[in-house]
Parts: sequence; structure tokens; C-alpha cells
Amino acid sequence: MAKKTAETTVLDRSNDDIGEAVRLELYRKQQVIRQAEQRAYDLFLQNLVKGTSHLSLGQEAIAAAFGTAMKPGDLSFCTYRGHAHTLARGVSVEKMLGELMQRDNGLMRGKGGSMHLTSVEHGVMGSYAIIGAHLPIACGAALTAQYKGTGDVAVCFFGDGTTNIGAFHEALNFAAIWKLPVVFVCENNLYMEYTAIHEVTAVKHPAADRAAAYGLERIIVDGNDADAVYRTAQTAFAKARAGDGPSLIECLTYRHSGHSRADPAKYRPEGELERWKERDPIKIYRERLKSFGIAESVMTNIDQEVARMVDAATEACKAAPMPPEDILFTDVYADGGWAWRN
Repeated sequence: MAKKTAETTVLDRSNDDIGEAVRLELYRKQQVIRQAEQRAYDLFLQNLVKGTSHLSLGQEAIAAAFGTAMKPGDLSFCTYRGHAHTLARGVSVEKMLGELMQRDNGLMRGKGGSMHLTSVEHGVMGSYAIIGAHLPIACGAALTAQYKGTGDVAVCFFGDGTTNIGAFHEALNFAAIWKLPVVFVCENNLYMEYTAIHEVTAVKHPAADRAAAYGLERIIVDGNDADAVYRTAQTAFAKARAGDGPSLIECLTYRHSGHSRADPAKYRPEGELERWKERDPIKIYRERLKSFGIAESVMTNIDQEVARMVDAATEACKAAPMPPEDILFTDVYADGGWAWRN
């Protein structure tokens, strides 16, 4: 951090265990997620994104930090709010926007849509629209990694509402008993759809306060601080790779928009959104980079580079054709067949 003296400003790098290259990558990923999702919002208003979508505006630090800390063999399991985590693992903006716009250049050629983003190539093992359904599946992936000795980690992201679902407790118990290399990440944005989580939960911290029931450490982190999340992720991954079992991490954050595009979020108390926007993760991280001596122009160049990329991806998606009818019945079953079933 910067320290002022009578003569000059001295940069204190004594706590800089992350390094400039990684910090710039964390900033860039947050910008990619922010700008790509904002563009998705704009395209929805133009009737170019059909159906609904669930945005992570305001929650970018979590996806960016975990995506940066993960290794190529690690696997991500996401909720329907999975755009951010998909982009954080390296999927292109064009592939993501193309899928939302139901175009043939989309991640799944327009067949999956906003809530089912999947890219095995990038370790993104699906976005799941059924609350809590992916937690046991992440345990299965972790069990496979454990059995094969690959050293890979399964990372499962979910919202605060999932902590009141039976699958949450079943998965935690199973992972703890088998000491599976899985990291459970609760993105606590205070609201389970339209209901404040504190109104329907017996404990203050819906994930962390239940960790002890499964012999796990209580871990709470500022989900709007990419450095804090990145360090926490690294510790959890090291534990998992060492064979010491799962971690449960509760990241405190806030979504700037409603639950989905159909939600105006009128249930939020007056002033709450404005207070949380003061702790915008990108605003925080921009100041963090400046405190470590990185010039404003460096961040501005990243912002502009990402903006050009998002613009190019948008135009490519607008020009792309709709998926052809001949793929309608492909990828429906694992073996690729369907006719014989009829």
C-alpha cells in the first residue's frame, strides 16, 4: 500500500504476495464480466436476448478470483447465474453472447441458453437451473479426481438460498466423510430470489455458520475484494490437493440488479443498493491497483481493450445465423441417438 512521507510517496509492497501480473489479470477478468453482462442487459432490452437472464453485476470479484486461482484440470459447477464463472474460465464473450442470443456461434450453438452454459473444454461442467442440484454432482467429480489421483479440484458455486436445500447438507456430509477435493462457494448476495435470506434462516451466516456441523472450518470472506477471495481460494485449493478434504467458503456480496431480468427488485430497502455500490468490486480493485503503483492509464487501456472486444463479439453475434434445424435432436442423449427410442 502507499505510505505518505514528508518528502515523497513510498510504495509498501511487503504484503504483495499476489503480484502485479496476477492483479492485472484479476482486474481484466472483472472488467470482461462486467462489460459482457452489461451488454447482455442491453441486448435483452433490444429483444435480442430471448427469455430471461440472471446477471452477476456487482459480484464479479468472486468469479474472477476463483477463475484465476483454478488450474486447467479443475472443474466449475455453476448455478443459472453462471455467465461470470463461464467467462472467468476462459470462454469467449462471443460464445457467451451468441448462446444468449440463440445464434449458431453460441457456446452450445444456441440450444442451451442463458441458464445452461457448459464448456467441458474450459472445465465448465454446466450451469444448473435446479437449486442445489449441482452440489452432489460436484462431489461425484471430486470423487473421480480422488480415485484417479489427478490432483484436480471440483469447485461448486451456489447462492445463499441453496443452503436451505437438502442437497446442500447431503453434499457437505458426503464430501466431509470421504475427504473429497471439492470447494463449496456460497455467493451470499443477501437475497434468495425475492426473499431476504435472514428472514428464513436460523443462523446469521447461512453457509459458514453450518460448517461446524460437518467438521469444517467457518470461512467468511469479503466477496467484493478480489484479493481476499483469491487468497482464500488458494488456501482451499491447496488443502484439497493435499488430500485434506473439502472447504466451505461464504463470500459476502450483492447483486446490483434484480434476481432476473423479470425482477425490478422493489423489495430491497431504500438506500441499500446505493450503499453496496460504494463497495463495487471494480471500484475497490481499481483503487487497489493504484495503491500498488499501477498507473491509471494501464487500467484505462484494459477497459478500452475489453470494450472493443465486447463490441466485436456483439457484432459477430448479430451477424451469426440461427442454429439449423438438423441439430435439433443432436446432444439430447449421451449416445447421440434418439430415433431408436421412439
